[in-house]
Amino acid sequence: MHPGFAMQAAIVKNFKSRTGKTVAEWAGLVKKSGPPDAKERREWLKEKYGLTTNYAMFVVEQAEGKGGAESYNPDALVEKIFPPPKAHLRPLYEEILRFGMGLGKDVKVCPCSTIIPFYRKHVFAQVKVPNRSRIDLGFAFGDRKATGILIDTGGFAKKDRITHRVELATAEDFNSEVQSLFQRAYEIDGD
Repeated sequence: MHPGFAMQAAIVKNFKSRTGKTVAEWAGLVKKSGPPDAKERREWLKEKYGLTTNYAMFVVEQAEGKGGAESYNPDALVEKIFPPPKAHLRPLYEEILRFGMGLGKDVKVCPCSTIIPFYRKHVFAQVKVPNRSRIDLGFAFGDRKATGILIDTGGFAKKDRITHRVELATAEDFNSEVQSLFQRAYEIDGD
């Protein structure tokens, strides 16, 4: 399960005490009396009822049946990342996945709509498929200087977790050097 759902559970638990209604009650109100458009619904909740932007967005997503842990389907998300024009990269991803999961029992892989992050305490690596020809395997290396095959993503300056990446087009590209970088990113997150 994606770690964001733990945050979602905390929001749901505290919603009534903070807003006077449960999430389900708010969602019911939106469906019954709210405007038809999601953007208008968010604004309506904020203006008429004083909900914060995040709470209003959360309520509207729930009213539309989106964003809940019950609708999280990691396999379907991975399928969307590897549609037919990119399907030839799927075996490479499977090899990366096997290696990443083998780094330790504390590794979690939580697919999203455009990336597949690897977690320990935090995201320490991620798979992204930017085009039909390659996978970008990103790492959380902080302010480390990009040398050799490592490419600086600009992430450190933007305060992103993923700061470096390597480009992989074939299984041969996922070699011992890349695996060593993957191992190091895992170890850094445990420090």
